[in-house]
Amino acid sequence: MGITRQQGLDYFASDDLIGLGMEADALRRRLHPEGVVTYIIDRNINYTNFCTEYCTFCAFYRPLKGKLSAEGYILDDETIFEKIRETVEMGGTGILMQGGLHPDLKIDWFERLFSGIKQRFPQVWLHCLSSSEILAIAEYSELSLHDTIMRLRDAGLDSIPGGGAEILDDEVRFKIARLKCRTEDWLSVHRTAHALGMRTTATMMFGVGETFEHRMNHFEHVRRLQEETGGFTAFIPWSFQPHNTALGGRKWDEATSVEYLKTLAIARLYLDNIENVQASWVTQGLKVLQLGLRFGGNDVGSVMLEENVVKAAGTANSTTEEELRQIIRGAGFKPVQRDTLYRTMFLN
Repeated sequence: MGITRQQGLDYFASDDLIGLGMEADALRRRLHPEGVVTYIIDRNINYTNFCTEYCTFCAFYRPLKGKLSAEGYILDDETIFEKIRETVEMGGTGILMQGGLHPDLKIDWFERLFSGIKQRFPQVWLHCLSSSEILAIAEYSELSLHDTIMRLRDAGLDSIPGGGAEILDDEVRFKIARLKCRTEDWLSVHRTAHALGMRTTATMMFGVGETFEHRMNHFEHVRRLQEETGGFTAFIPWSFQPHNTALGGRKWDEATSVEYLKTLAIARLYLDNIENVQASWVTQGLKVLQLGLRFGGNDVGSVMLEENVVKAAGTANSTTEEELRQIIRGAGFKPVQRDTLYRTMFLN
């Protein structure tokens, strides 16, 4: 049993960062006694940046109104196939594909794309589409959520990322993304996917003005759904990047590295029923990533051959496979490449 809600709140208020890290590290060692930290080589492909939701925390989207602007795009199939071909040649095993909400992109567009990818690259794992995207596809295609996910699965979708979670509390969601799906909608997508035999991940973007109570509400929703279905493979928290966003136009205090490490450790302790917790280098950088491996993280995510969304918000951290392996070794662990389902397939 993980820590209680009150213990989580007490940890957020505590100044004992080292003690918190030691407790999270102890749980990490119990769950992963082999001393391994994993990573994946994949590519994040954004198939369109047109979106109808206009989230105030997003610097990537382009508004969809009138004629398509020169800044907006929808990738054609051949461009996507070429990106995947490059990924496979560089040792990649998976594709993370997400984009904006475009009413012209209905279920048949995704079925054709996914089946075309699987015909050409049957070995590539498709980890694609946030809850918001899947709900939009269902709406635009006049389908139920169940039938939408089933058809996407049958076309080649292998698993679903946790994008779009932000903070799973409707008070926060209404302030930062009032057009976006609500908490129960996000949970329904993952619950339905789990019922259809698909694995998913859960995420959390914090530092958007929420309280510690809101963060604990988020953890509680994720923990309860995991108790119900067991379908989450991992939990991935990261900090909001305000630059170039509508929220960034206000006075905004970015989440500090200490706050990030606290949130990571509390997530590890509270979500003890999720096997993997990922430390992030994309928003916090490699040094904080390395510290995160002693604050409960057992995975460093992706080498990320391509990333556009966080970059649009003004963060330009980058890395290589060898650099990630050095970071892992420097923290005292053995680096192992994994696949999307956190199976350690490569013992290099």
